[in-house]
Amino acid sequence: MAMLSLRLRHRLLASLWLVPLLCVLASIGLSLVTVAIDRAFEDRLIPMAITGTSDAVRTILSTIASTMVTLTTLVLTVTTVAIQLAMGQFSPRIVRALLQDRSSQLAYGLFASTFTFAILALREVGAVGGNTVPGLTVLVAYLLMLGSVATLFLYIHHSGNALRAAGLIDLVGDELHAQLDREYPADRPRSAPPDVVLSAEAGTVIEVDHPRLVAVARDAGCVLELVPMMGDYVPFDAPLFRIDGDPGRLDGDHVAGLVVLAAERTHEDDPAYGFRKLVDIAERSVAQPFNDPTTAIMVINRLHDCLRQLAGRRFPSGRHCDADGDVRLIERTLGWEGYVRLAFDELRLAGAASPQVPRRLRAALEDLKTVAPPDRHPPLDRQLDLLAAGVARGFDDGDDRRAALVPDQQGIGSGPDVEDGRAPTSSGDLASTARGRHD
Repeated sequence: MAMLSLRLRHRLLASLWLVPLLCVLASIGLSLVTVAIDRAFEDRLIPMAITGTSDAVRTILSTIASTMVTLTTLVLTVTTVAIQLAMGQFSPRIVRALLQDRSSQLAYGLFASTFTFAILALREVGAVGGNTVPGLTVLVAYLLMLGSVATLFLYIHHSGNALRAAGLIDLVGDELHAQLDREYPADRPRSAPPDVVLSAEAGTVIEVDHPRLVAVARDAGCVLELVPMMGDYVPFDAPLFRIDGDPGRLDGDHVAGLVVLAAERTHEDDPAYGFRKLVDIAERSVAQPFNDPTTAIMVINRLHDCLRQLAGRRFPSGRHCDADGDVRLIERTLGWEGYVRLAFDELRLAGAASPQVPRRLRAALEDLKTVAPPDRHPPLDRQLDLLAAGVARGFDDGDDRRAALVPDQQGIGSGPDVEDGRAPTSSGDLASTARGRHD
């Protein structure tokens, strides 16, 4: 019997229909209660001016019932299709986690409950008299309908987030985190060095409240160093701040709360994330089985444009001072070399086998050298050296090497400011390009 009850409990907890069924049963019970109250007051508890006439109520309740049936069917169909797409895109083992999502189950239950309640309320219209309306029952039906409309928008938002890569990863990761806490409870509370503030949650840094952190550090007479960069992932209990000064005057939980962690990066204060997404698109386009170098060229065009925008601009130091000019907050920031590497390193490696990609990369790099100050040329020269060396490794024939780096007569893959005279013209020149800047 114990084994049977354990299996039954497992099946019930893993089922999709249990929560909606309980919601439907609850709506039936609620209907019985509201109908009994209306009959006790002879359907005069709620005035008809609020609910409407009996004919209007019949029409409204019929519309609510039919709409809820259509909505529930549509939502379940879309959910099934979305789960199939998630299975093919991510993993077939993700289905169980999606089906056990309680938020979605409650949404299905509310839709089904609204339909059930509207049907039961419809049969009570005119039950006491020809034109009587069970006011409380009808009013509750209206409220359920409004709740269903609000839930529909929340469900769309929730489903859209849950079916993203970050949403699915967090869905499984949060469940695993809870399981680890149950199976392997901590022997003692977390501890940290006095000069370190630990993160109270896991997530990616998406926002930092610089003014309040500077104010807190000034009041405590210390300097705070933010350990992760903007866009870095911070595990639970990992160092978030280091404190230079007296840590006893700081509230670690308050300081940690001034850094916003989320499931994935955003564009708000993280321009590197835009570069990251463009590079991802380009890498995917040149990978098998897609093999679409033209898309990669379009991405390189935008990367080229953005780096050109940054070429002559000043980058923040990451040192934040108070009103007296004293440094109170230090954070790591991405500079010119970091952006160049982010834009070109992975794309240069992934697209080396496609002649269009290194050709356009070289054109972009040469053009950036015309607008960047001389002290910003070394990262560009490094990329040109590595690009030439990669092409030399990837193509045995000298003509193929030239085709992968030199624009042809139609200018395919060339930038607007690249001249043929700058391009290597022989396989020996290609090899020397990789060595020349080191001599």
